[in-house]
Amino acid sequence: MAELTQAEVVYLPRTVQVWRALLNWLGFFFQIFLRILRALGHLPLISSSSTSASSPSFKPLPVIELPDHDLPPDSTVQIATVHDSNSDSDHRTQKLTVVLDLDETLVCAYETSSLPVGIRNQATEAGLKWFELECFSSDKECEGRPKVNYVTVFERPGLHEFLKQLGTFADLVLFTAGLEGYARPLVDRIDEENLFCRRLYRPSTTST
Repeated sequence: MAELTQAEVVYLPRTVQVWRALLNWLGFFFQIFLRILRALGHLPLISSSSTSASSPSFKPLPVIELPDHDLPPDSTVQIATVHDSNSDSDHRTQKLTVVLDLDETLVCAYETSSLPVGIRNQATEAGLKWFELECFSSDKECEGRPKVNYVTVFERPGLHEFLKQLGTFADLVLFTAGLEGYARPLVDRIDEENLFCRRLYRPSTTST
């Protein structure tokens, strides 16, 4: 009895090794089989085209031959001019509407009394365009006349060229939260060619 148990102990590890080797081989062949299936999976169109071509149910379309007398002679063939629909739509396309702010966008305006003289000298040396303007304020003087404020206006470099080129393909609208008494003479000065088709002042704004 002791000899039998010893034989089982001796042969048991060998059988385990055999089973492990067999499982490893089966796993190896299974991986190869999966790779073959994946490679064949990339060719569905080729296989389907070959089967469809060999299937008896495939029927080619009948060939129709046109008679020769229906075709015009070469000397009478004329190519008709094709009207491009895009060109017609371009003419009907409306111009853009561009709204431009005035202060701190097109110009920078300061009260002349509070502006140092050196700033204007530096602007002149740098080639900036500036001018002084009389604007009517909403405040009244003692005699009831509107108060006049003196403003120094600095134009943004390239302002006139910008407005002129933009006006070729867009309708320009001016917007400012300033009063008309201040903004109107200023805009008249920078827009001598009347490029702005509309001007919006403070009454056009909405309080929030």
